[in-house]
Amino acid sequence: MSRRIALVLAFTFAAALGARGDDDLDPLRIPDTALEFLSFRDLDGWTADDHAAAFAAFRKSCVVVVKRGEPARPRPLDEGLGEVCPLALKLPERPDGETARRFFEENFRPVRIARLGDSDGLLTGYYEPEVEGRRSPGGEFTVPVYKKPRELVTRGNRVIRRKAARRSRVGRRLGHRIAPFHERAAIEDGALKGRDLEICWIREPIDAFFMQIQGSARVRLEDGSVVRLNYAAQNGHAYTPVGRLLIEKGIVAREDMTMERIRTFVAESPEEGRELMRANKSYVFFREATELAPDAGAIGAQGIPLTRERSIATDKAIHAYGSPFWIEAELPLESETSQTRFRRLMIAQDTGGAIVGPARADIYFGAGVEAGAIAGRIRHAGRFYLLVPNAVDPARRLDPAPLPRPKP
Repeated sequence: MSRRIALVLAFTFAAALGARGDDDLDPLRIPDTALEFLSFRDLDGWTADDHAAAFAAFRKSCVVVVKRGEPARPRPLDEGLGEVCPLALKLPERPDGETARRFFEENFRPVRIARLGDSDGLLTGYYEPEVEGRRSPGGEFTVPVYKKPRELVTRGNRVIRRKAARRSRVGRRLGHRIAPFHERAAIEDGALKGRDLEICWIREPIDAFFMQIQGSARVRLEDGSVVRLNYAAQNGHAYTPVGRLLIEKGIVAREDMTMERIRTFVAESPEEGRELMRANKSYVFFREATELAPDAGAIGAQGIPLTRERSIATDKAIHAYGSPFWIEAELPLESETSQTRFRRLMIAQDTGGAIVGPARADIYFGAGVEAGAIAGRIRHAGRFYLLVPNAVDPARRLDPAPLPRPKP
Protein backbone atom coordinates (compact mmCIF):
# COMPACT_ATOMS: atom_id res chain seq x y z
CA MET A 1 0.00 0.00 0.00
CA SER A 2 1.50 3.36 -0.99
CA ARG A 3 1.96 5.96 1.69
CA ARG A 4 0.13 9.22 1.56
CA ILE A 5 2.49 12.13 1.92
CA ALA A 6 1.17 15.33 3.46
CA LEU A 7 2.22 18.88 2.83
CA VAL A 8 5.54 20.27 4.00
CA LEU A 9 4.74 23.74 5.25
CA ALA A 10 7.35 26.42 4.81
CA PHE A 11 5.57 29.66 5.68
CA THR A 12 5.71 31.59 8.93
CA PHE A 13 2.95 31.63 11.52
CA ALA A 14 2.44 35.34 11.08
CA ALA A 15 2.09 35.01 7.33
CA ALA A 16 -0.41 32.21 7.74
CA LEU A 17 -2.61 34.20 10.05
CA GLY A 18 -2.26 37.27 7.89
CA ALA A 19 -3.46 35.41 4.84
CA ARG A 20 -6.51 33.80 6.36
CA GLY A 21 -8.49 33.64 9.56
CA ASP A 22 -7.94 31.06 12.28
CA ASP A 23 -11.17 29.24 11.45
CA ASP A 24 -10.06 28.71 7.83
CA LEU A 25 -6.75 27.03 8.66
CA ASP A 26 -6.24 23.45 7.59
CA PRO A 27 -6.53 21.27 10.70
CA LEU A 28 -3.04 19.92 10.06
CA ARG A 29 -1.48 23.12 8.74
CA ILE A 30 1.33 23.49 11.26
CA PRO A 31 4.00 26.13 10.52
CA ASP A 32 7.44 24.89 9.45
CA THR A 33 6.34 21.29 9.86
CA ALA A 34 6.47 18.16 7.71
CA LEU A 35 3.68 15.56 7.99
CA GLU A 36 3.44 12.06 6.54
CA PHE A 37 0.27 9.96 6.74
CA LEU A 38 0.99 6.32 7.59
CA SER A 39 -0.76 3.19 8.82
CA PHE A 40 -0.36 1.47 12.17
CA ARG A 41 1.59 -1.25 10.40
CA ASP A 42 4.32 1.33 9.80
CA LEU A 43 4.90 1.89 13.54
CA ASP A 44 7.86 -0.12 14.77
CA GLY A 45 6.81 -2.21 17.77
CA TRP A 46 3.20 -1.01 17.80
CA THR A 47 1.61 -4.37 18.59
CA ALA A 48 4.07 -5.10 21.43
CA ASP A 49 3.23 -2.03 23.54
CA ASP A 50 1.01 -2.04 26.63
CA HIS A 51 -1.97 -0.29 25.05
CA ALA A 52 -4.06 -0.75 28.19
CA ALA A 53 -1.61 1.41 30.16
CA ALA A 54 -1.65 4.07 27.44
CA PHE A 55 -5.46 3.97 27.30
CA ALA A 56 -5.70 4.49 31.08
CA ALA A 57 -3.64 7.67 30.75
CA PHE A 58 -5.61 8.80 27.69
CA ARG A 59 -8.93 8.22 29.46
CA LYS A 60 -7.87 10.60 32.26
CA SER A 61 -7.43 13.31 29.64
CA CYS A 62 -10.80 12.46 28.15
CA VAL A 63 -12.55 13.14 31.45
CA VAL A 64 -11.23 16.70 31.25
CA VAL A 65 -12.02 17.06 27.53
CA VAL A 66 -15.65 15.95 27.98
CA LYS A 67 -16.20 17.98 31.15
CA ARG A 68 -14.74 21.10 29.54
CA GLY A 69 -16.99 20.88 26.50
CA GLU A 70 -16.20 22.88 23.40
CA PRO A 71 -13.46 25.51 23.96
CA ALA A 72 -14.27 29.15 23.25
CA ARG A 73 -11.94 29.02 20.23
CA PRO A 74 -11.80 25.31 19.34
CA ARG A 75 -9.01 23.99 17.16
CA PRO A 76 -9.67 21.06 14.82
CA LEU A 77 -7.60 18.65 16.91
CA ASP A 78 -9.53 19.72 20.03
CA GLU A 79 -12.77 19.06 18.18
CA GLY A 80 -11.51 15.67 17.02
CA LEU A 81 -10.68 14.64 20.58
CA GLY A 82 -14.10 15.94 21.59
CA GLU A 83 -15.65 13.27 19.38
CA VAL A 84 -13.31 10.44 20.37
CA CYS A 85 -13.31 10.98 24.13
CA PRO A 86 -16.98 10.12 24.79
CA LEU A 87 -16.27 6.75 23.15
CA ALA A 88 -13.28 6.23 25.46
CA LEU A 89 -15.36 6.96 28.55
CA LYS A 90 -17.75 4.14 27.61
CA LEU A 91 -14.90 1.65 28.10
CA PRO A 92 -13.46 0.52 31.46
CA GLU A 93 -10.66 2.61 32.96
CA ARG A 94 -8.20 -0.13 32.03
CA PRO A 95 -9.57 -2.50 29.38
CA ASP A 96 -7.63 -5.50 28.15
CA GLY A 97 -4.75 -4.77 25.81
CA GLU A 98 -6.48 -5.98 22.66
CA THR A 99 -9.52 -3.77 23.27
CA ALA A 100 -7.32 -0.76 23.97
CA ARG A 101 -5.20 -1.31 20.85
CA ARG A 102 -8.31 -1.70 18.71
CA PHE A 103 -9.75 1.52 20.16
CA PHE A 104 -6.75 3.55 19.02
CA GLU A 105 -6.61 1.86 15.62
CA GLU A 106 -10.32 2.43 14.96
CA ASN A 107 -10.42 6.07 16.07
CA PHE A 108 -7.05 7.53 15.01
CA ARG A 109 -4.53 7.42 12.21
CA PRO A 110 -0.77 7.96 12.70
CA VAL A 111 0.91 10.96 11.13
CA ARG A 112 4.67 11.20 11.25
CA ILE A 113 5.62 14.71 12.30
CA ALA A 114 8.91 16.62 12.29
CA ARG A 115 10.22 20.15 11.98
CA LEU A 116 10.75 21.15 8.36
CA GLY A 117 14.03 19.68 7.09
CA ASP A 118 14.46 17.25 10.01
CA SER A 119 13.66 13.57 10.24
CA ASP A 120 13.61 13.28 14.04
CA GLY A 121 12.49 15.33 17.00
CA LEU A 122 14.01 15.88 20.44
CA LEU A 123 13.18 14.04 23.68
CA THR A 124 14.13 15.12 27.18
CA GLY A 125 12.95 13.91 30.57
CA TYR A 126 11.53 15.41 33.73
CA TYR A 127 10.51 14.15 37.15
CA GLU A 128 9.14 15.18 40.53
CA PRO A 129 11.94 15.87 43.05
CA GLU A 130 11.55 14.66 46.64
CA VAL A 131 13.39 16.53 49.39
CA GLU A 132 13.25 17.00 53.15
CA GLY A 133 11.76 20.20 54.48
CA ARG A 134 10.25 22.06 57.39
CA ARG A 135 7.26 24.34 57.84
CA SER A 136 9.43 26.81 59.80
CA PRO A 137 13.03 27.90 59.09
CA GLY A 138 15.83 26.76 61.34
CA GLY A 139 19.11 24.90 61.39
CA GLU A 140 19.93 23.63 57.91
CA PHE A 141 16.50 24.49 56.54
CA THR A 142 16.99 28.05 55.32
CA VAL A 143 15.93 28.00 51.64
CA PRO A 144 12.33 29.23 51.21
CA VAL A 145 9.81 27.83 48.74
CA TYR A 146 7.45 30.63 47.76
CA LYS A 147 3.83 30.75 46.72
CA LYS A 148 2.66 33.19 44.06
CA PRO A 149 2.74 36.87 45.15
CA ARG A 150 -0.54 38.73 44.69
CA GLU A 151 1.05 41.48 42.59
CA LEU A 152 2.30 39.01 39.98
CA VAL A 153 -0.04 39.42 37.03
CA THR A 154 -0.29 38.41 33.37
CA ARG A 155 -1.19 41.10 30.84
CA GLY A 156 -3.86 39.23 28.94
CA ASN A 157 -3.45 35.83 27.34
CA ARG A 158 -1.27 36.87 24.45
CA VAL A 159 2.02 35.12 23.90
CA ILE A 160 5.13 36.78 22.48
CA ARG A 161 6.57 34.78 19.60
CA ARG A 162 10.13 35.73 18.67
CA LYS A 163 11.69 33.00 16.53
CA ALA A 164 11.42 29.86 18.68
CA ALA A 165 11.29 31.62 22.05
CA ARG A 166 8.03 32.33 23.81
CA ARG A 167 7.33 33.88 27.18
CA SER A 168 4.21 35.22 28.83
CA ARG A 169 3.71 38.95 29.33
CA VAL A 170 4.10 38.71 33.10
CA GLY A 171 4.97 41.47 35.54
CA ARG A 172 4.11 43.08 38.86
CA ARG A 173 1.39 45.61 39.32
CA LEU A 174 2.65 49.03 40.41
CA GLY A 175 -0.39 51.28 40.68
CA HIS A 176 -1.84 51.51 37.17
CA ARG A 177 1.17 50.11 35.34
CA ILE A 178 2.84 46.73 35.01
CA ALA A 179 6.58 46.58 35.67
CA PRO A 180 8.94 43.61 35.22
CA PHE A 181 8.86 41.24 38.17
CA HIS A 182 11.92 40.56 40.30
CA GLU A 183 14.62 38.40 38.74
CA ARG A 184 15.92 35.25 40.45
CA ALA A 185 18.88 37.07 42.03
CA ALA A 186 16.66 39.71 43.65
CA ILE A 187 14.27 37.07 45.00
CA GLU A 188 17.11 34.99 46.41
CA ASP A 189 18.54 38.16 48.01
CA GLY A 190 15.28 38.71 49.92
CA ALA A 191 12.95 40.75 47.67
CA LEU A 192 9.98 38.72 48.96
CA LYS A 193 11.19 38.12 52.50
CA GLY A 194 8.72 38.90 55.30
CA ARG A 195 5.67 38.71 53.03
CA ASP A 196 4.36 35.44 54.51
CA LEU A 197 4.76 33.80 51.10
CA GLU A 198 6.85 30.88 52.33
CA ILE A 199 5.18 27.47 51.97
CA CYS A 200 8.11 25.65 53.56
CA TRP A 201 11.89 25.66 53.85
CA ILE A 202 14.39 23.16 52.44
CA ARG A 203 18.14 22.66 52.81
CA GLU A 204 19.84 23.21 49.48
CA PRO A 205 19.51 26.02 46.90
CA ILE A 206 20.24 23.48 44.14
CA ASP A 207 17.21 21.43 45.24
CA ALA A 208 15.01 24.52 45.04
CA PHE A 209 16.48 25.24 41.61
CA PHE A 210 15.69 21.76 40.26
CA MET A 211 12.22 21.87 41.83
CA GLN A 212 11.52 24.98 39.78
CA ILE A 213 12.87 23.42 36.58
CA GLN A 214 10.64 20.38 37.09
CA GLY A 215 7.59 22.42 38.14
CA SER A 216 6.58 20.16 41.04
CA ALA A 217 8.01 18.50 44.15
CA ARG A 218 7.33 16.36 47.19
CA VAL A 219 8.60 17.83 50.46
CA ARG A 220 8.82 15.32 53.28
CA LEU A 221 8.37 16.91 56.70
CA GLU A 222 9.91 15.68 59.98
CA ASP A 223 6.65 14.03 61.05
CA GLY A 224 6.68 11.89 57.89
CA SER A 225 3.89 13.77 56.10
CA VAL A 226 4.42 14.92 52.53
CA VAL A 227 3.68 18.37 51.11
CA ARG A 228 2.81 18.12 47.42
CA LEU A 229 3.89 21.22 45.50
CA ASN A 230 2.79 22.13 42.01
CA TYR A 231 3.56 24.95 39.59
CA ALA A 232 1.59 28.14 40.27
CA ALA A 233 3.31 30.91 38.29
CA GLN A 234 6.56 32.13 36.81
CA ASN A 235 8.16 35.56 37.13
CA GLY A 236 8.08 36.32 33.40
CA HIS A 237 11.82 36.32 32.75
CA ALA A 238 13.28 34.09 30.05
CA TYR A 239 14.54 30.66 31.06
CA THR A 240 18.29 30.12 30.60
CA PRO A 241 19.49 26.48 30.61
CA VAL A 242 22.42 26.30 33.03
CA GLY A 243 23.66 23.16 31.30
CA ARG A 244 24.17 25.18 28.16
CA LEU A 245 26.27 27.70 30.11
CA LEU A 246 28.52 24.92 31.44
CA ILE A 247 28.97 23.65 27.89
CA GLU A 248 29.76 27.13 26.55
CA LYS A 249 32.34 27.66 29.29
CA GLY A 250 33.99 24.37 28.38
CA ILE A 251 33.42 22.94 31.87
CA VAL A 252 31.32 19.98 30.70
CA ALA A 253 31.27 18.41 27.25
CA ARG A 254 27.93 18.48 25.48
CA GLU A 255 27.72 14.69 25.30
CA ASP A 256 28.40 14.41 29.05
CA MET A 257 25.82 16.95 30.20
CA THR A 258 23.27 15.66 32.74
CA MET A 259 21.46 17.13 35.72
CA GLU A 260 23.82 15.18 37.97
CA ARG A 261 26.80 16.97 36.38
CA ILE A 262 25.15 20.29 37.16
CA ARG A 263 24.55 19.24 40.76
CA THR A 264 28.16 18.07 41.12
CA PHE A 265 29.52 21.35 39.76
CA VAL A 266 27.41 23.40 42.17
CA ALA A 267 28.48 21.22 45.12
CA GLU A 268 32.18 21.40 44.25
CA SER A 269 32.21 25.11 43.31
CA PRO A 270 29.58 26.79 45.52
CA GLU A 271 30.27 30.40 44.55
CA GLU A 272 30.50 29.71 40.84
CA GLY A 273 27.49 27.45 41.14
CA ARG A 274 25.46 30.19 42.80
CA GLU A 275 26.27 32.62 40.00
CA LEU A 276 25.51 29.94 37.44
CA MET A 277 22.00 29.43 38.84
CA ARG A 278 21.42 33.18 39.11
CA ALA A 279 22.22 33.54 35.41
CA ASN A 280 18.82 31.91 34.91
CA LYS A 281 16.59 34.89 35.72
CA SER A 282 13.45 32.76 35.58
CA TYR A 283 11.85 31.88 38.93
CA VAL A 284 8.89 29.57 39.61
CA PHE A 285 6.30 29.89 42.38
CA PHE A 286 4.35 26.94 43.78
CA ARG A 287 1.03 26.06 45.32
CA GLU A 288 0.19 23.26 47.72
CA ALA A 289 -1.56 20.52 45.75
CA THR A 290 -3.74 19.35 48.64
CA GLU A 291 -6.00 17.47 46.23
CA LEU A 292 -3.24 14.97 45.42
CA ALA A 293 -2.87 11.64 47.16
CA PRO A 294 0.67 10.93 48.43
CA ASP A 295 1.30 8.35 45.70
CA ALA A 296 -0.37 10.21 42.80
CA GLY A 297 1.69 11.65 39.97
CA ALA A 298 2.41 15.34 39.70
CA ILE A 299 -0.32 17.55 38.23
CA GLY A 300 0.28 18.44 34.60
CA ALA A 301 -0.88 21.53 32.73
CA GLN A 302 -4.08 19.73 31.70
CA GLY A 303 -4.97 19.58 35.39
CA ILE A 304 -4.71 15.83 35.95
CA PRO A 305 -2.09 13.62 37.65
CA LEU A 306 0.65 12.54 35.26
CA THR A 307 1.39 8.89 34.53
CA ARG A 308 4.97 7.67 34.76
CA GLU A 309 6.45 7.01 31.30
CA ARG A 310 3.08 7.60 29.61
CA SER A 311 2.65 11.38 30.05
CA ILE A 312 4.61 13.88 28.00
CA ALA A 313 4.88 17.65 27.90
CA THR A 314 4.48 19.12 24.41
CA ASP A 315 4.18 22.56 22.82
CA LYS A 316 0.72 23.78 23.82
CA ALA A 317 0.71 26.32 20.98
CA ILE A 318 0.71 23.41 18.52
CA HIS A 319 -0.71 20.32 20.19
CA ALA A 320 -3.96 19.72 22.06
CA TYR A 321 -3.90 18.23 25.54
CA GLY A 322 -4.91 14.59 25.38
CA SER A 323 -3.33 13.96 21.97
CA PRO A 324 -1.70 10.51 21.71
CA PHE A 325 1.83 10.25 20.31
CA TRP A 326 3.74 7.17 19.28
CA ILE A 327 7.42 7.68 20.15
CA GLU A 328 10.33 5.64 18.80
CA ALA A 329 13.82 6.15 20.27
CA GLU A 330 16.87 4.54 21.85
CA LEU A 331 17.29 6.01 25.33
CA PRO A 332 19.79 5.61 28.22
CA LEU A 333 17.22 4.24 30.66
CA GLU A 334 19.37 1.58 32.36
CA SER A 335 22.58 3.63 32.56
CA GLU A 336 24.31 6.61 30.99
CA THR A 337 25.71 4.42 28.23
CA SER A 338 22.76 2.10 27.60
CA GLN A 339 20.61 2.38 24.49
CA THR A 340 17.28 0.95 25.60
CA ARG A 341 14.71 0.36 22.89
CA PHE A 342 11.82 2.76 23.57
CA ARG A 343 8.64 2.22 21.55
CA ARG A 344 5.68 3.61 23.42
CA LEU A 345 2.30 5.29 23.11
CA MET A 346 2.38 8.54 25.09
CA ILE A 347 -0.27 11.15 25.94
CA ALA A 348 0.26 14.94 25.81
CA GLN A 349 -0.84 16.13 29.26
CA ASP A 350 1.65 18.84 30.15
CA THR A 351 3.72 21.66 28.70
CA GLY A 352 6.82 23.68 29.53
CA GLY A 353 8.64 26.87 28.62
CA ALA A 354 11.49 24.99 26.92
CA ILE A 355 9.17 22.61 25.04
CA VAL A 356 8.87 24.33 21.66
CA GLY A 357 8.22 22.81 18.26
CA PRO A 358 6.09 20.15 16.56
CA ALA A 359 8.37 17.20 17.43
CA ARG A 360 9.51 18.07 20.93
CA ALA A 361 8.52 16.24 24.11
CA ASP A 362 9.50 15.96 27.75
CA ILE A 363 8.87 12.47 29.17
CA TYR A 364 7.58 12.27 32.75
CA PHE A 365 9.56 9.63 34.66
CA GLY A 366 7.82 9.82 38.04
CA ALA A 367 9.17 10.95 41.42
CA GLY A 368 12.31 10.49 43.48
CA VAL A 369 16.04 10.05 43.06
CA GLU A 370 15.97 7.22 40.51
CA ALA A 371 13.44 9.03 38.32
CA GLY A 372 15.60 12.13 38.52
CA ALA A 373 18.70 10.21 37.46
CA ILE A 374 16.94 8.82 34.39
CA ALA A 375 15.29 12.10 33.43
CA GLY A 376 18.56 13.97 33.84
CA ARG A 377 20.40 11.99 31.20
CA ILE A 378 17.70 12.10 28.51
CA ARG A 379 18.42 14.45 25.62
CA HIS A 380 18.05 12.27 22.57
CA ALA A 381 16.57 12.18 19.11
CA GLY A 382 13.26 10.41 18.61
CA ARG A 383 10.72 9.75 15.89
CA PHE A 384 7.32 11.30 16.53
CA TYR A 385 3.97 10.05 15.27
CA LEU A 386 0.89 12.08 16.15
CA LEU A 387 -2.31 10.04 16.34
CA VAL A 388 -4.89 12.24 14.62
CA PRO A 389 -8.60 11.63 15.33
CA ASN A 390 -10.50 10.31 12.31
CA ALA A 391 -12.96 13.18 12.71
CA VAL A 392 -10.27 15.66 11.61
CA ASP A 393 -10.59 16.13 7.86
CA PRO A 394 -7.15 15.94 6.23
CA ALA A 395 -8.44 16.51 2.70
CA ARG A 396 -7.37 20.15 2.37
CA ARG A 397 -3.72 19.90 1.34
CA LEU A 398 -1.45 21.53 -1.18
CA ASP A 399 1.18 19.78 -3.30
CA PRO A 400 2.80 16.92 -1.37
CA ALA A 401 6.49 16.81 -0.52
CA PRO A 402 8.46 13.99 1.09
CA LEU A 403 9.42 13.87 4.74
CA PRO A 404 13.17 13.20 5.19
CA ARG A 405 13.87 9.60 6.10
CA PRO A 406 15.53 8.77 9.43
CA LYS A 407 19.30 8.50 9.41
CA PRO A 408 20.49 4.88 9.76
